[in-house]
Amino acid sequence: MVSYIILGALLGALAVLIAVVLIRTLTFKPKLLPPVKEDKIELDREKIVADMVDMVRCKTVSNRDEALVDRAEFKKFQDLLVERFPLIHKHCTLRKIGKTGLLYFLKGNSSEKPSVCMAHYDVVPVNEEGWDTPAFEGIIKDGSIIGRGTLDTKGTLCGIMEALEKMLADGYVPENDLYLSFSGEEEIDGTSCPEIVAYLEENGVKPAIVLDEGGAVVKNVFPGVKKECALIGIAEKGGVNINFSINSEGGHSSTPPVHTICGKLAKAIADIEANPFKKRLTKPAKEMFDYMGRNATFPMRMVLANLWLFMPVLDLVGKKTGGELNAMIRTTVAVTRMEGSTAYNVLPPKASFGINMRLIGGDTIESSMEYLKKVIDNDKIKIELVGGMNPSIYSDTSCKEWGKLETAIHETWSEAIVSPYLMVACSDSRHYCKITDRVYRFSAMRLSKEERAMIHGNNERIPIDTLVKTVEFYVRFLRLL
Repeated sequence: MVSYIILGALLGALAVLIAVVLIRTLTFKPKLLPPVKEDKIELDREKIVADMVDMVRCKTVSNRDEALVDRAEFKKFQDLLVERFPLIHKHCTLRKIGKTGLLYFLKGNSSEKPSVCMAHYDVVPVNEEGWDTPAFEGIIKDGSIIGRGTLDTKGTLCGIMEALEKMLADGYVPENDLYLSFSGEEEIDGTSCPEIVAYLEENGVKPAIVLDEGGAVVKNVFPGVKKECALIGIAEKGGVNINFSINSEGGHSSTPPVHTICGKLAKAIADIEANPFKKRLTKPAKEMFDYMGRNATFPMRMVLANLWLFMPVLDLVGKKTGGELNAMIRTTVAVTRMEGSTAYNVLPPKASFGINMRLIGGDTIESSMEYLKKVIDNDKIKIELVGGMNPSIYSDTSCKEWGKLETAIHETWSEAIVSPYLMVACSDSRHYCKITDRVYRFSAMRLSKEERAMIHGNNERIPIDTLVKTVEFYVRFLRLL
C-alpha cells in the first residue's frame, strides 16, 4: 500500500512538473514590435561606392613594429576624409589625438546626453597569394567591392560619414552632442582609442550611448531559430595569453626518462581540456537566451523557457561540443602554441606551450591562473602571464538609448530579431566602459557565414547593397540621437 502511495506521489509530482514546463513554454512568446514606417532614404549610391573604393586603396595596415607601418598611407586616408566629406569638416570640430585618433565633434541642442559613433580605419596585413584580386585596389566585381577593410571596419566608417554628410546637407542638428571616434590602431590594441577616452573623461563627457563594431544581422547562428538575428554585443570577454614551460637536462633520445618534459606538458594540456571552467549564466547570455528562446522552435523554446530545469543539459552540451554555445557560458581555453626540440633524436632542455583564454564575467586573470595551476598540479611547470585584460562590464539594456538602437535596427531590417549577446572577441569600445555603461557593439551589416569568414581572411568584400543599407541605418540612428 505504501509503495502505491509513493508511486502516486511521484506521478503527481511529475505531472505538475510537466504542466509547469509546458505552461512556461507556451507563454514564452516573441515580443511584439511596432510596425515599420515607410521611410525611403534617398542616397547618392555612386558617391558611396567611389568613397569606399578610395578608402580601400589607402593601405592603412597597422603593425606592432612601427618600422613596418607606412604612415603616409594613414595620412592619405585622413586627407581623403577631408576631401570627400566637406560638410562634416565645415560643421564639426576635428581633434587629432594620439598617433592615429580622429575625434569629430558636432554640437547638438543639448550636451546632456552625448553620443559616440565608433570605427577603426587600420586593417590587418594581407597575404596577396591567397587573394583572387589585389587586396588594396577596391575592385568592383559581381556587385561587391573587394578589399581589405571593407568589412572590418572601413565599411562602417564609410557608413557613418556618408550618413552624417547627407544629413548635414539637409540641415541636420542633433538633439544631443555627437562625437565620431575613429582609431588607426585597433588591430594592434594601440593607444589612440584609450587616449580619446581619456580626453573625453578629462572634459567631463559621459556618453549616453556608444556604438562600435560587433555583432551583425546574421542567420543560422542560434539553434532552433530560423529568422535572421541582429546581435548587439553588450559585453566583451577578457582576452588572456599564458605560457607554460618546463626545463630538463636534455640529452639523447635513446635513453629517455620515464616521463619527458613534453609528456608532462601534454598531460597538463589534457588535464586543462578535461576540466573546463565552470558555467556562468551572465547577463548577456541570459538576455540572449530570453530574446532568442521566444523565437525558437518548440523544443528549444521549452529548454530556454525553463533554464531552471534544463541548464545542466546546456552545460553538458557546451562541454562536449565546444563552439559558440560553450563560449557563451564559460571561460574558454585554446592551446595555440607548442615548442620543444628541433630534432627528433634530442630531448629538449626546455619545452613550452601557450594558451589563449577568453574570460567570462566573474572570472579574472588572477582567478583563472589559480584555477589552471590547481588543475595541472605540477610545481615544475612554470606558469607565466604574457598579457591580457579582464572582461568588460555589462551594458544597460533597459535604457532609452538601447531602445533607440533597437528602433533603428528594426526600421532597417524589419524581420530581424534584435538581441543582446556576449562578444567573444575584443574591440576598441571596451575602453569606453571606463566612462559609460551604455556601450553597444553592432556592425550595421547583413553578413552571411561566408562573408563573416572573410574578416581578417582572404578576398574580403562588401556587397554594394549591404554598404548602402549600412548608410541607411546610420541615417535612422543619427535621427534618434
